[in-house]
Amino acid sequence: MTINKALLALAMGLALAACSNQKEAENSAADAANSATEAQQAADNAAATGDQAAASAAQQSADAAAQAANAASTSADAAANAGTMTNADDAADAAAQNADAADQAKDAAQEAAKSTDAPATDANAPAKK
Repeated sequence: MTINKALLALAMGLALAACSNQKEAENSAADAANSATEAQQAADNAAATGDQAAASAAQQSADAAAQAANAASTSADAAANAGTMTNADDAADAAAQNADAADQAKDAAQEAAKSTDAPATDANAPAKK
């Protein structure tokens, strides 16, 4: 009887760990999606300024964030459908890494957009002597 209880406890522990990996992967995918959305907003803001170089850099970063978010989502699906704990762990780790990549791309897009925030020179200001 105690062997059955031990096996049941082990099975429940593994199921709990699998759920934890799946939840972690889902959270990472959601974070990556949010980063991609913020990156695209930064790219849109940069494009609205008319600064082509900044807009292009921001859009490239937004595209990278979107790709990382897509990869995080794929990893979350893999974690949900993993047949083993090792596969679930690996998929959850991949989702977290892709979420980090999306966040870094978002930061790059926001930095590119910030470069357009430099104050314009005043054409009516007196010339320096």
